[in-house]
Amino acid sequence: MTRLCALLFIISSIDQCFGLRKLSSLYNPPPTVVEYHNGALLEGNLPISIVWYGKFTTAQKSIVSNFLLSHSLQKNSIAFPQSNAFCVTMWKTVDSYIVKAKKKKTHITLPIKSSTTSARSASPLRSPKSPSWQRKRATKVDTIVLTAKDVAVEGFCMSNCGFHGSNAKTNSAYIWVGNSASQCPGQCAWPFHQPIYGPQTPPLVAPNNDVGLDGMVINIASLLAGTVTNPFGKGYFQGPPEAALEVNKVCPGMYGKNAYPGYAGDLLVASTTGASYNAHGVNGRKYLLPSLFDTATSSCSTLV
Repeated sequence: MTRLCALLFIISSIDQCFGLRKLSSLYNPPPTVVEYHNGALLEGNLPISIVWYGKFTTAQKSIVSNFLLSHSLQKNSIAFPQSNAFCVTMWKTVDSYIVKAKKKKTHITLPIKSSTTSARSASPLRSPKSPSWQRKRATKVDTIVLTAKDVAVEGFCMSNCGFHGSNAKTNSAYIWVGNSASQCPGQCAWPFHQPIYGPQTPPLVAPNNDVGLDGMVINIASLLAGTVTNPFGKGYFQGPPEAALEVNKVCPGMYGKNAYPGYAGDLLVASTTGASYNAHGVNGRKYLLPSLFDTATSSCSTLV
């Protein structure tokens, strides 16, 4: 009798396990859907104004300026020798959202204006959400505020590496990104620095030999995509507005094919420096740019 009960228990357990496997095979997680909420998008010409807070060297400024210039030249049909140039690939994904909403394609226009403010006068940035942040911000169509590694910003590292927002009165959008080189490179400059959490894979060599600035370019590119497709909170995103999953947030940590947590993906490597990158820019610049969610394929689109 005892053996019979044991046998019945084993059979029952096998049947339950089979049932669970059967149920799990029938379950398919819902696909990622980044929906358009019928709000305004940034379309047509997009003049950029850069505000440099703190101490940036000329070389550091050129890294960011050349990155933005690489996109603006695409409008004038200036060809890049490589097929994976920033304008031809990543921005094509951004434009697909604009076109889907029946808007005009967005392109950064020349000249790219910039101004410099000392770190001492950047004290309003210690509270980015305060009214003083809004007053200090240049009221252009789109402003990128960049803070140097010597500037302290409230919430930097603890909650984000940068953000984008808007001013309803001026109908303009803005972006803020901080240099994390001396504050939290493991969080905001990965994969060019050892990560704070997760798999401790060796860091990659930064394409412009500046961990902080190359990390900033990643965040600028990501936030540009989020700003253009959801500038005022009623554009493209998934989930509730207060916790919106934008097109630039669906594929975190992915830069090349076969990427997985702790591994940025299969990237191009410069033969002379060993630097990892996935996009070419003007003046021989190389960049590492993030993956975006592609509505056409319902998957993460990588540059390489």
